[in-house]
Amino acid sequence: MNKIITYNVNGIRAAIRKGLGNWINKAKPDILCLQEIKANVEQFDQELFSNLGYHCFLHPANKPGYSGVAILSKTKPNHIEYGCGISEIDFEGRIIRADFDDYSVMSVYFPSGSNPDRQSFKMDFLELFYNYIKKIKKKFPNIIISGDYNICHTEIDIHNPISNKNSSGFLPEERAWLTKFIQLGFIDSFRHLNKGLHNYTWWSYRANSRRKNLGWRIDYNMISEPLLDSLKQVEILSDITHSDHCPVLVELEK
Repeated sequence: MNKIITYNVNGIRAAIRKGLGNWINKAKPDILCLQEIKANVEQFDQELFSNLGYHCFLHPANKPGYSGVAILSKTKPNHIEYGCGISEIDFEGRIIRADFDDYSVMSVYFPSGSNPDRQSFKMDFLELFYNYIKKIKKKFPNIIISGDYNICHTEIDIHNPISNKNSSGFLPEERAWLTKFIQLGFIDSFRHLNKGLHNYTWWSYRANSRRKNLGWRIDYNMISEPLLDSLKQVEILSDITHSDHCPVLVELEK
């Protein structure tokens, strides 16, 4: 089996202080895709992860303490692609890709629309990313795009779809984009095997949202269609609490 986990850690240094290393040692993913590491190379404790048997690759943002993505892998990749060649995306450290013999894995951190300017940037990012993936998918047909998409796709992916219908992350145009993205030839691995309600990956720190399970499902392992026959297991690891997100697992048969 190949066990791949995506996890927005909301700050790698804070997550390590909360026991991230111990959890990784128990969970033993083959590949761990991290988002929002909020650390540059000097601030990222690679020795901790190398002692656990991982090769570490990170693409931080230019802005200190902001954004940033990483991939930890038990197997050394054939190639690492840092960024996507689009300056306004790469400046914020949002994409990194690892190529292996049988497939490629991408860790992606989509922007949030925290204000009108950032929402505009988010929509620009979505269009740029869509066109980028169209090209990438031709070159790497077996690809897993894991990360924090900052979009809930359907009404069952958010705890209160009616009151959130005008919220960034659940806007009609964002949800339509995600449908269009999937139609490029991707499968939402979690939803393919789990149609159940109340499955979320992010909770606000406010109002005891996590304890009440008032969440959003915005973290995905999207697999390209040629990998579907290899799909064996999915799980949202909602009891893991180093972050306001939780890890999301997909297992593929070798």
